[in-house]
Amino acid sequence: MPQTVQLLHVMSKMAQAAEQLPSWVNELETSLMEMCDFGTVRNICRGRPVPAHLRPEVWQICLNIQGRGDAMATFDGLYDMDEQTQLREDCTALVDKLGNEEDDRVSIVSDLESIFTFYSKSKNESYIPDNGWLEVIQPLLAMKYNRIELYNSFYTVVNRYLPKDCRKNGKPFHLFRLLLQYHDPELCSFLDTKRITPDAYAQQWFRSLFAGICDLEVIQNMWDVYFQHADPFLLFFLALVILVNGREQIITAENDSKQSIVELMSTFPAALEAVDIEDFCTLAQYYASRTPQSFRRDYQSPLFGTSLGTKEDESIQVSQALCLPVSVHELLQPRQAGVTDAVAYFIVDCRPAEQYNNGHLPTAFHLDANLMLQNPTEFNSAVVALFSTQKQAIAAGSVAGGEHLCFMGSGREEEDQYVHMVVANFLQKGHQYISVARGGYANLHEALRGNLSQGLTDHNPKNCIVCNPDMVSSASDLENGDDFALPSLGRVSKDSLLGKLSNVVKCKSAEMKEKLSNYIKNEQAIPERHVSSTDRLGKRYRNMASVFTIGDDEEDSSDEDQKEVVNVDTWLHKADINYSCLCKEVQDNGYMYPSYILVTDTHMFVLREIPQQKGMAYIQARRALHSILKITSKKKCPDFISFRYGFSNDSGYHVTDMDRFIISKATEATTHIKEAVLKVLAVQEG
Repeated sequence: MPQTVQLLHVMSKMAQAAEQLPSWVNELETSLMEMCDFGTVRNICRGRPVPAHLRPEVWQICLNIQGRGDAMATFDGLYDMDEQTQLREDCTALVDKLGNEEDDRVSIVSDLESIFTFYSKSKNESYIPDNGWLEVIQPLLAMKYNRIELYNSFYTVVNRYLPKDCRKNGKPFHLFRLLLQYHDPELCSFLDTKRITPDAYAQQWFRSLFAGICDLEVIQNMWDVYFQHADPFLLFFLALVILVNGREQIITAENDSKQSIVELMSTFPAALEAVDIEDFCTLAQYYASRTPQSFRRDYQSPLFGTSLGTKEDESIQVSQALCLPVSVHELLQPRQAGVTDAVAYFIVDCRPAEQYNNGHLPTAFHLDANLMLQNPTEFNSAVVALFSTQKQAIAAGSVAGGEHLCFMGSGREEEDQYVHMVVANFLQKGHQYISVARGGYANLHEALRGNLSQGLTDHNPKNCIVCNPDMVSSASDLENGDDFALPSLGRVSKDSLLGKLSNVVKCKSAEMKEKLSNYIKNEQAIPERHVSSTDRLGKRYRNMASVFTIGDDEEDSSDEDQKEVVNVDTWLHKADINYSCLCKEVQDNGYMYPSYILVTDTHMFVLREIPQQKGMAYIQARRALHSILKITSKKKCPDFISFRYGFSNDSGYHVTDMDRFIISKATEATTHIKEAVLKVLAVQEG
């Protein structure tokens, strides 16, 4: 009788507990017993963490591994990898840390080593300590899966949710920087100033899906939600929320060392608690909904696909992008009625007026990028008008209205460098939601082919630069300038150089004559030879996919740390300085920095001001005067001066590098520098 009473008491307690469970949990339990599918699980859970006793089965359904066969059946049983000893030691250390029963440890270590060895061999991917595998498998071990289930779940998580190339300077981190810049440009700029890149603080986050930094209970709740969303890019937005929430801590650490800030940021996810996860993931979804669709569409294959495929170009260029690129197809998508949180674009057409007037999107606002250099006052007025028009369009509910600014150029590289400068100007001023239309007007024209008359306003095939590519815009990148040659050609003037080359040209076809002539006149871009770290101390033009590049190559990732810091006033008054002037150095990415040009008898120095240290500057570049091949100015923007460096021989010019400046006293500056170059050449020629 007492046993019967006790049993009834236990059953009563269980019934009370069941009654206290939320109704959706009861519904989930019932559905699991009925062998439900992923869609049912997601509809019931609705992005909520699931009870611990249901988690193993829910994860298998979400990962689509329920009932999957034994992938390791083909394992050859050979533990013969070069890194096998290291792998075995790491597996043993992990199991020791988990504190399993002594009898179970040997079996678990054996299973882990088998899983990692087979995975490594089947994927042809070497095991590297700290690559995230050990961290990823820990939450899965807590599910008490058998070896088949454990391998299948590990394989799916790693291949579906961990981005490729999670290493220093890897693609995921370049892309994450662009995402941070899109949503919080001020924080991104602060980190750029400190030279803190995402790979410095977020490698462990990305490699382990936060399992390497967060508590197990937190990870279990996070992965509950993560697997329900089935969105590999959610990782980027979770990381974004962490940074945005920690921005005050980051900014207030301005005077701390770079390393201490990196260490601070790296530990941010550790502060998460299990009860935070629902709100945390909801915020991530909010940021995801306010990010261009192109972010996912263009980088899905390079980061999470089985191969780079046709998206290889995008995966390479992400490290060189000035800001998030947006597909023109996304700009052409009709706005859905009633959708308030979708990305709505205000399109800014930055082409010259004559191009805009011969074909443009009906909703585009015109802002001539050339005004930024030609007439800054008029440009600033146009920017004020831009924001006023944008505000009015949003208030009126116009299809042209949108918070997100997308800048469009012509798609012609030389012209679009001015567009990049405009975009950089907006970014430097901290404007959110800045993007550029990939491929510019040329891609837009192609996307509307067959429907140009309806898709474009004022389209004139005769004067359209795509329909008639031979059209030369008045704002095209034509230059005036002087050529210099090294003494290997003898005492060379421009005329004699033309004469020497014309002798070579006589043996060539008419087509080759024209190419060489244009090369000398600089009517087309000069192919650039990339240089090594010994050629200069400043930025190099290596692996360029476009006229601009953002971020640092591995070779010069510590350039700024290595540059000499000097007192500007001391240098301006040095006895060997023959000439100096204020200028703005125009970087590859369009950013402009207050600088000085100083000229001695043999060298030209570029000093870049250090914003945090008044009166101090970096020696940005040391240029031997004899290495200057060309000094050119833009016909439309005479203050925009370009210096090309390199050498020349019997085969002609060989450009190795380039600097660009905006110099208010351009005529005076170039005259002094040209005279200094000619003196050096005269001395060398004897």
